[in-house]
Amino acid sequence: MKIILSFTLSLLCIFTGHSQSLKKYPISNSGCSLYIYCEPKFSVEKSTDSSLVFTGECVKDDISYGVVCVKLLNPVSDLTMAEDLLISYLDYLKENFNIINAAGYGKGHRLNNKENTRGILDYWEDKDKDKWKIKAWTDGKYIGFIYAYSKKELPEAKVNIFLDSFRLPGM
Repeated sequence: MKIILSFTLSLLCIFTGHSQSLKKYPISNSGCSLYIYCEPKFSVEKSTDSSLVFTGECVKDDISYGVVCVKLLNPVSDLTMAEDLLISYLDYLKENFNIINAAGYGKGHRLNNKENTRGILDYWEDKDKDKWKIKAWTDGKYIGFIYAYSKKELPEAKVNIFLDSFRLPGM
């Protein structure tokens, strides 16, 4: 009996040690949060229009996970216009991340099925041949750009959980 119990406890420790659970992290003092597989280090800067830009990234199992959260200085109440602003921001980020290929923006996503949000999905490849999967979210007050990238194929199910984990204030 002792041998079976010892063996069972050993297996439990091994599987628990190798599991990759999500942990919720506040995105600095933005009011937003996300669930992520590793502990990101956050920084904050101001954009050219003085919006607050919070960024964070970390690496787990050769996959980089990151977020850019923008607290818009001038909120947009029309969600169609907010989605257009989101696309403009993604176009800007493509250039800054040296993206050379993109599948094309997939629109129509809602964060937690909330109709007061808009989301966009895309697959990218950068000049270093890293494969990216991104989702960007907005409610007109905030923009959340969530991404994962790696040289290897991204584990879709795991990455999807992360990309959908962004939370706006009050969610």
